[in-house]
Amino acid sequence: MDEHKLPEDDMEDIGNFPFLDDQEARNIDELIQSTKAELEHNEEILNGKKQSEQIAESMKSSNEEPFTPKLPVEYADLTLEEETSDEELPHASKRLSAGTRVFLYVISVLVVSAVLGIFGWVCADDVLALTKEDRVVTVTVDESDTVKTITEQLKEKGLINYPWLFRFYCWFSHAEDKIDPGTYELNNVYDYHALVNGMIATAQTRATKTVTIPEGYECRQIFELLEKEGVCSQQELEECAANFDFEYPFLEDLEYGESNRLEGYLFPDTYEFYVGDDPESVLRRFLRNYNNKFTDEMRTDIETLNTTLAEKMRENGFTEEEIAASMMDEHKIIIVASLIEKETAGSSESADIASVIYNRLCSKQYPLLQIDATIQYVLEERKEELSAEDLAISSPYNTYTNPGLPAGPIANPGLDSIRAALYPSDTSYYFYALDTDGKHHFSTTYYEHQTFLEDLQNAQE
Repeated sequence: MDEHKLPEDDMEDIGNFPFLDDQEARNIDELIQSTKAELEHNEEILNGKKQSEQIAESMKSSNEEPFTPKLPVEYADLTLEEETSDEELPHASKRLSAGTRVFLYVISVLVVSAVLGIFGWVCADDVLALTKEDRVVTVTVDESDTVKTITEQLKEKGLINYPWLFRFYCWFSHAEDKIDPGTYELNNVYDYHALVNGMIATAQTRATKTVTIPEGYECRQIFELLEKEGVCSQQELEECAANFDFEYPFLEDLEYGESNRLEGYLFPDTYEFYVGDDPESVLRRFLRNYNNKFTDEMRTDIETLNTTLAEKMRENGFTEEEIAASMMDEHKIIIVASLIEKETAGSSESADIASVIYNRLCSKQYPLLQIDATIQYVLEERKEELSAEDLAISSPYNTYTNPGLPAGPIANPGLDSIRAALYPSDTSYYFYALDTDGKHHFSTTYYEHQTFLEDLQNAQE
């Protein structure tokens, strides 16, 4: 078999590509047929060349002059160029000159280089953000997000142009292990490296939200507000508050399981939270602030308050056992402070409200605090006026039916209310009622209190 010729069977097998469609297969078949024809032509030329060499050798050996064909006279006007017409040498007319081939090669190299240069530039521009405009964009990464979904969001926000290129960068730099859930403020001029680093929990690019917690807000209200502001969901905050161990001494005796477990300790203030923050981190901010506000000096002053209360209780006939059981601790101080917070009409009267509460706690004549706010706390909906049925509701927070303090704080008090609970006024008041001027009127006796209420009702009529 000649080395320049493929077997027929091999030539036919080359066109069998099961992964190609019909058109692609036909194109390959045509290429194979063209190749076969070219090989056959080359074989003919090669055979002719061999024959010419043999004739030349034989003439040389015989020392005879080579045969020179002569044209008849009638064909003398014909030229050699006409003898070698394009029809006789079909392949010769298709061949390009050497200069043309070099020129086309150079042009091809230049075109390919230009295309590769442009492609490299646009990729580099996207990776390095060389020509992008200065623009801040907010991006939110959820727990369930993958590199693909994050990349799609970056593309939608205009931070990247080529998602495949950013995914390759993330794969190469192991970015999927670095990006954290959260809401971030990213700039359009950030390169790929800065974009990834900007989506880390400790990054300075995390979007923040300033939230002011009013004094007297309940945990439920605080959680609703934080969800509204995009800080954290109410459900996550409730679950964390109910079950997470924050390891503060003032929380040691609180039972787990209830969403209002931290009631009283979420200190009202103005905070700057991350958008989409972690619930544990959010609640720690409140508790840390409370711990700083409730100083060691204040904790020491609880004993001074207990000394004063014990003296009053002895004067009113309480036994030592009853006195010991009624002594205040930090948690009870916060309960009293929450009552003051909900009952007071202004900080100027907070200490007087506190004196009424302590006077009743130290009295056998008025053992019930009878504070409406404790009833409101357990109702599903707050009411402007409580009914007799509401006042009789069965709950450890009902201070109309249970003596002493309610089961726990009913709000998160501010510092003024906490101080009032620690440093109450020294009064003989046992009653108070809201006057027409928006402030409370205080009374020592039940008769004085009732007289004030009757006068108030007559004035309103």
